[in-house]
Amino acid sequence: MPATVGVLALQGAFAVHAAILENLGAATIEVRTAEQLASVDALVIPGGESTTISMLLERSAMLEPLRARLDEGLPVLGTCAGMILLASEISDGRDDQHALGAIDLAVTRNGYGRQIDSFEADIDVAGLDAPFHAVFIRAPVVERVGNAVEVLAEVDDQAVLCTSGSVTVAAFHPELSDDDRIHRQWLDRIGG
Repeated sequence: MPATVGVLALQGAFAVHAAILENLGAATIEVRTAEQLASVDALVIPGGESTTISMLLERSAMLEPLRARLDEGLPVLGTCAGMILLASEISDGRDDQHALGAIDLAVTRNGYGRQIDSFEADIDVAGLDAPFHAVFIRAPVVERVGNAVEVLAEVDDQAVLCTSGSVTVAAFHPELSDDDRIHRQWLDRIGG
């Protein structure tokens, strides 16, 4: 298991991710500065509002240090807004929104619709023995999957959980389920 898992704590349900990871035996810290980012062995980028998180990364002088850590292979789990930020292309992002390019995906923000279109679904996830109850809130839609990306789960033939190298992304919020298997699977994948 990584010595320390950081949870980006600029916006979103970061505290819930931290609690799940701690229950699984991981030491966690909330990451709000470049110095804290430099001290972690893995990172979770939670859901929230992707344009706001992008802006806060820039304002807190964490954007370039995060890019550098990702380029070095920092293991990362991005959920919902985290998926958007980690993608290589954001089809409907704002002009000042950053795509970190950590995983070769093209995504559409809020692709499933507005808040009222949020939904839940039991999904089959590669490597899990029973369906996972996934919560989709203003979720991104994956429009393109790169050749090096493995799709771990789909909804209606759309990728919703993907991995490539040290990066795993989910269009849904695994932290809002009473099921820690996505977090456990990620920790196992990165050496937990």
